[in-house]
Amino acid sequence: MKTLSTRLPRLVAPAAFALFAFFPAARPACTQSAAADAPAITALNVDRADPASSRIIPAAAKLERIATGFTWVEGPVWVNGGLFFADIPSNSIRRWTPGKGVSIFLQPSGYQGSAPYGGREPGSNGMTLDTLGRLTVAGHAQRDVFRFESLNPESVQTVLADRYQGHRLNSPNDLVYRSDGSLYFTDPPYGLRKQNDSDPEKELQVNGVYRIPRALQQKPGAPPSRGDLQLLVSDLSRPNGIAFSPGEKFLYVDSTEPQKIWMRYRVLPDGTLADAKLLYDGTSDPRPGGPDGMKVDVEGNIYSAGPGGVVILSPEGKRLATLLIPERVANVAWGGSDRKTLYICASSSVYRVRLSIPGEPIVQPK
Repeated sequence: MKTLSTRLPRLVAPAAFALFAFFPAARPACTQSAAADAPAITALNVDRADPASSRIIPAAAKLERIATGFTWVEGPVWVNGGLFFADIPSNSIRRWTPGKGVSIFLQPSGYQGSAPYGGREPGSNGMTLDTLGRLTVAGHAQRDVFRFESLNPESVQTVLADRYQGHRLNSPNDLVYRSDGSLYFTDPPYGLRKQNDSDPEKELQVNGVYRIPRALQQKPGAPPSRGDLQLLVSDLSRPNGIAFSPGEKFLYVDSTEPQKIWMRYRVLPDGTLADAKLLYDGTSDPRPGGPDGMKVDVEGNIYSAGPGGVVILSPEGKRLATLLIPERVANVAWGGSDRKTLYICASSSVYRVRLSIPGEPIVQPK
């Protein structure tokens, strides 16, 4: 499979998504070698803040580095026995397959121009799956949210959102589906060239949290229903990671700076949000890193990029532990057949650790 230099026209191709698992691997990533692909296994260092963490983290847990040699890895998602993730500075989506290592799935994955981007993060960012198994991507520097209709980078890509009230989005960062088929995403300015609110290309005054009401039902190749896009949260400085609680009673959103905070919102029947609550404040933690991508387990515990590595919070917002990772963490994902393996994207490397409680599975249609 070749690496794409430009996106092909978004033509409707009714390829069955059952083919998802059968496309051959792309060419190996140039940053990887046989030595780099060799696992590096060490004891997992843990800052345990509560005895309840012993139910989550085995006493002899190991930290395994499965890939390295990147610049800033993000957006992991487990798909058909392998891990997809973004290397944002190289403008690529990559795939790690056990026993085979890393290959490039799509490049460019975000910014499509021929001139140098001129910013630090030209690529795509967070990724997830919808209930039909279709890979959905926060376009980041491309300033949209799009979906692959099959796991072939040359097939249809459907843009789900790109503007709010006529203005271009900032740089969609992370995203999560609700079981009703709606899609929620965060939109800070980190994919813009200046990465801040003074960027001359920033068209929106807010850094928002949005909802696409019928994302699952959007037809392949059809333009986004721009008038339906809902701005749900407008008062967070840098909304970033996003996840639902089991049962979707709550939506969690964290904000990276200037305060390092995790928020909880009650999800109303119509999908809108109410009762904003500060769940956890990690601003005083001086360790490297901040709130970023997060996931939950089946018991409702939250696993999030944060100061020191991966912060584990109870559903009530109590810090149970921090998995101390040797690089700054960006995002996490559950993987493996039992969903007890936590994959961790951290700066130049991808790590994994076996834990005791399964991760919350992909949502199911109601």
